[in-house]
Amino acid sequence: MPPLTRYQQLIQGWLDGTAPPAPITELIGFRFTAFENGEIRAELEAGQRHHNPMGTVHGGVLCDLADAAMGTAFAATLEEGESFATVSLAASYLRAVREGLLSATARVVHRGRNVGHVECEIVDAKGRQVARFASACTVIRP
Repeated sequence: MPPLTRYQQLIQGWLDGTAPPAPITELIGFRFTAFENGEIRAELEAGQRHHNPMGTVHGGVLCDLADAAMGTAFAATLEEGESFATVSLAASYLRAVREGLLSATARVVHRGRNVGHVECEIVDAKGRQVARFASACTVIRP
């Protein structure tokens, strides 16, 4: 098995608590819970602090959760010296949520030399789809 890349080591540190979380995770209140077989999972205990004026979880919060999961999944594919940027992000909101545990699972569906495509699904505690996301990422090299 090849050694872990810098990003893979960082992800492992988040999971085992040896690396401080990224600031956005603390701001929104989510955590990464698993990374295996090219998929990353994150969870958010949604509540009133995540609400829009209608009393449901704001779509931007769901988008932040998905974007972080997708970006982390893509970062795990990078080689030393590479970075990336998200160039597009599409969201489909399927179910309103007021509170409860939300789980996001992201996976890279295509990784080319310069561009990759990533998908994410967010489900509620009952396993019902809440939202689906897709993004395209471009690899940045020095």
